[in-house]
Amino acid sequence: MIKKGSKLYSIITGACPKCHEESMYSNKNPYILKDVLKIDENCSNCGIKYRIEPSFFYGSMYVSYAVGIAFAVAAFIISYLFLGSSLMTAFIAIVGTLIAFGPIIMRVSRNIWINLFIHFDKSLVKKKTD
Repeated sequence: MIKKGSKLYSIITGACPKCHEESMYSNKNPYILKDVLKIDENCSNCGIKYRIEPSFFYGSMYVSYAVGIAFAVAAFIISYLFLGSSLMTAFIAIVGTLIAFGPIIMRVSRNIWINLFIHFDKSLVKKKTD
């Protein structure tokens, strides 16, 4: 289990990179395509502004390329090497994977990008009351 306080937690869950208390996205489901890139302006817990500057998330396109390549390589290895498919079938598996995981790739890329610039602040974590 990935715990709050790690970059990986924020990257995988899409949580605020500063406090890890809420999702950055208006809609947590990446497959609702009209909302896939809709991000809140600020965190309601810590108040951090997600759009640090205009066009901030353009940099995530470079990350998206690398994440897409990782998914494509994984699809190739699974289909061609492990399952023993032909090169054409492996190519179709790569295309299918990139289409199926496109919304997730976009979100993970944005999460990685913002986590490069904003760091977790342990003092902002809400205390659990029992």
